[in-house]
Order: sequence, then structure tokens, then C-alpha cells
Amino acid sequence: MPLAVYILGLSVFALGTSEFMLSGLLPPIAEDMGVSIPRAGLLISAFAIGMVVGAPLLAAATLRLPRKTTLVALITVFGLGQIAGALAPNYAVLFASRVVSALACAGFWAVGAAVAIAMVPVGSRAKAMAVMIGGLSIANVLGVPAGAFLGEHLGWRSAFWAVGAASAIALVGVVARIPHIPLPETRPRLRRELSIYRDRQVLLSVTVTALAAGGVFCAFSYLAPLLTDVSGLDESWVSAVLGLFGIGALVGTTIGGRVADAHLFGVLLSGIAASTVFLTALALFASSPVVTVLLAFLLGVSAFYTAPALNARMFNVAGAAPTLAGATTTAAFNLGNTGGPWLGGTVIDAGLGYASTAWAGAAMTVLGLATAAVALKLHKSPSRVVTSGQARENRERERQAGASC
Repeated sequence: MPLAVYILGLSVFALGTSEFMLSGLLPPIAEDMGVSIPRAGLLISAFAIGMVVGAPLLAAATLRLPRKTTLVALITVFGLGQIAGALAPNYAVLFASRVVSALACAGFWAVGAAVAIAMVPVGSRAKAMAVMIGGLSIANVLGVPAGAFLGEHLGWRSAFWAVGAASAIALVGVVARIPHIPLPETRPRLRRELSIYRDRQVLLSVTVTALAAGGVFCAFSYLAPLLTDVSGLDESWVSAVLGLFGIGALVGTTIGGRVADAHLFGVLLSGIAASTVFLTALALFASSPVVTVLLAFLLGVSAFYTAPALNARMFNVAGAAPTLAGATTTAAFNLGNTGGPWLGGTVIDAGLGYASTAWAGAAMTVLGLATAAVALKLHKSPSRVVTSGQARENRERERQAGASC
């Protein structure tokens, strides 16, 4: 595996840490900025909104631009966004910095994936992507709890400075180690690729992904105040519990990645069902610190156990649009990361308490489970129309995956 691929993985570590670290920083940010915790939680939604908009937009906009130059520009903008967040004098500036950082993050994901695949043989593409996704998993294990630790001991702004420093290191690596990647000889036909959004299975896949991710992050985004105010744990426990969630994410990704190809719908249905059970248990037993800590780990497992299947499902149903398939998955995940924290903040503002975010999250995953069941039913229907040879091949892979669930 070329060293450049690991440089991209390091960059994704910085990106992922910035995206998720606010889960452990909401209380100090809210206090410093003079806003409520639910309003501070909208900073998580702001980043997710930027990812939703930026992933497909920048995937299309940068097709004909030099890959290395694009990566350098995007990681630079991302790093400057972290510095702006660290220096933000008020909530509005901090909010804007999160949106700008998210747009750069989304673009880097889209271009970085193409670069990673271009640098390795066809038989090593999955390994190259695993390195990049591994950067996100390690961000959950190390970066997020480290951000919470820095926030507790040095103030929440120190976490932004730390991610800015990691971005600078990644920038040096990109400049020094990423080779020149030739531009594609022919520009993809975006009008044809946009036609995938008329496919109801694509729309169902987007919906399932958004609801599955949103349900978990509805509760996870407010895990820090739930641990301290409901479970009664000391603030020093927050970073450790967030790290435990990250370990669960690594475990879930490993298991889901091994079985999703053979049992795609089985993984989808069982994983989302497990998240529903764990969220319900969290709502019922949030006052028990031991149970809450255990459920944080289990939610990490169930949420990331479904991630490989959710990604594979999108590529199966949108295989004729390689430019937008990956970007659409990224946008769908972050659509959930937008709606989940918003819904969680809404129920908190309604006076229902932090534990109510788990009830709201469970409601989202129940809808996701129902939508996945509808997708499976349509997927097995013999009346589906095949419009091209590529589509026929994609549908055949789906039938094989669905039949084994």
C-alpha cells in the first residue's frame, strides 16, 4: 500500500475528529458562548449540513481539476476553518466556521477516495478505501475522546487548535507524498448520473441511511450531558465513554465488513433493529451509570456494523453513477447527522430531558427499519424493470445479497 494512501488516512483522521468531537464539548461551548446546549448541538448539524451539500456538489465540481492541487486547497481551507473556530468571538462565527470546514471536508472525501483508488491496482482498491475509512474509525477511538479531554483541561478551543495542527501535518503529507494523478480523458455525463435520483431504490437507500445514522446520533450528540446530569458520572468519565463508543465502532465495522457482502439485507435489518433496542434501553436505564456506559459501547457496535452494508447497498442500486454514488452515501449519512441532533435538541427544549433523545432516536431507527423492509420487498419483486446491461448486473448482485439474508 503506497504511503500516500496512509497520508489520506491521516487526513481523514483530522476530518473525522472535527466532525464528531463536539459531542464531548457541548457543555463548555454552550457556557462560553452563552447559548443553550440544544443550540450548541446545532453546531453538529451545521457540519452535517455542509457535508450533505458539499459531497455531491464538490464531487461534480472538481472532476476536471488537478487532484493533488484540489486536495491541497481543501485541506488548507479545512485547517483554516478549525483556526477560525478556535478564535470565534461568538456563536455566529463558530457556526459559520463549521459550515465552511464541512464543505472542505466533503470535497476532500470525494477527491481523496478517487486519488486512493487511482494509486493502487484494481485488486487493492478495497484495502485502500479501508485505510481511509480506518482514519474515521480511529478518530472515534482516539480523536473524539482526546478532544473531550482537552476541552475539560485546557478549554474547548484547544480541541480546535489540535485539529488545526493535525490538518497542518496532513497538508505537509499531501504536498510531499501525493503524486500527480492524471485527469480522466472523458468527462462523466452528469445528466445521466443525476438520473439515479429517479430510482425509488436509491431514494429508499438514502432514507434508510439517514434514519439509521440519525437515530444513533440523536442520542450520541447529547451523550456528554446525559452522562453527567442523568447518569451522575463525573465529567472526567466523558472522554473515556466516548472512546468506548469508538472502540465499539471499530468492532462493528470489522464484523459488518466481513459479513455484509454475503448477507447485505440481513446486516441492515439486524443492525438497525439492534440500535433500536439499545436506544430504548438507554432511555429506560439512563440513570444507571453502568448500563449507560455499556450501551454507549453497544451503540457504537450496532451503528458501524450497518455502515458497510449501507455503503454497499448504495453502490449496488446506483452503480451506473460512480461519480455520485459515494457522494450520495456521504450526504445520506450526514443528512441523518443533521436531523438527529436537531430532533434531540427539540425534545430537550420541550422539557423532556436528556434521556428523551434516546426515545427520539429509537423512533427514527424504527422508521429506518420499516423503510429497509420496504426496500427488501421491492428488491425481491419480479416486476422491477432493467433498463441496461449495467443495471441488470447490479440488480443481480442485489438479488444474491438479498436471498442470503
